[in-house]
Amino acid sequence: MRINYVSPCCDLSESRLWIEKKMPTETMSTSDASNELDLALASIPNDLRKRLLRNYAAVKNNALQPHHDTVGHQAGKLAEVLLRVLQHLLTGASTPLSVGLGNNFKGECEKLEQVPKTAGAEGLRILMPRALAFLFTLRNKRDFGHVGGEVDANAIDALTAIRLADWCLCELVRVCHSVPLEDAKLICDSIAERQLPMTWTVLGRRRILDPTLTYRDQTLLLLYAEVDSAVPCEDLFDWTEHTQRSHFNRDVLSKLHKGRLIEWDRDTDMAILSPIGIREVEVGVIPRVKTLA
Repeated sequence: MRINYVSPCCDLSESRLWIEKKMPTETMSTSDASNELDLALASIPNDLRKRLLRNYAAVKNNALQPHHDTVGHQAGKLAEVLLRVLQHLLTGASTPLSVGLGNNFKGECEKLEQVPKTAGAEGLRILMPRALAFLFTLRNKRDFGHVGGEVDANAIDALTAIRLADWCLCELVRVCHSVPLEDAKLICDSIAERQLPMTWTVLGRRRILDPTLTYRDQTLLLLYAEVDSAVPCEDLFDWTEHTQRSHFNRDVLSKLHKGRLIEWDRDTDMAILSPIGIREVEVGVIPRVKTLA
């Protein structure tokens, strides 16, 4: 049983942290990994590049849960930024980020296919505009929220959006990189590498795939996986495989509730993640998770 709540927080999806395990250097920290991609795309104007990396991070991080609806919406935002990047690279001017693209996204993509061959590589002129048109259409027409009698295709839609986003970023790095060729190749390889989710649903249970996490962090991640729903605490106890319920209540649930990271309703024995808890997961827990990639 689940009790659905309207999440009290604002849309935090754009601040979600994408953690890529392997990047060009062997001992690279999270901030170093982000810096590598930032440096590789240094030829793109700063405002576009920062928005591009932020939206791409949102897509990748939501993919780890997986949050299918959020992945779809973030992929649509990413497509809008990527279109502006292509406009800049191929024409020297782009629609300002503060100005909407209107209702003719496909038409804007088709305009880029008409620029002279000398304007840029075929991947940027032909392939990426078509990929973006498909990605944007997928977000709008499918809406990643199938209901009624339709077969649920949210998962495959989200996976398609993620891989299209990966391909577009790789293409930008491949054509526009401002780092040595070998570093650019390693960045593309790391983007192409499949990321496994942090949680696994099996036989009616959820499991955290990183066994090194504490019971506290496992509980936060499990609640994060159902961020808009209250979860029975008996399920959390079972999913974390804690050995004693009274200790789980005392050492995990009570402390998280006291710190306002979760709301634990003792009458119903249900728990839901708070906005502070969401932030803790995104900033404090996810960067430490081993995604087994």
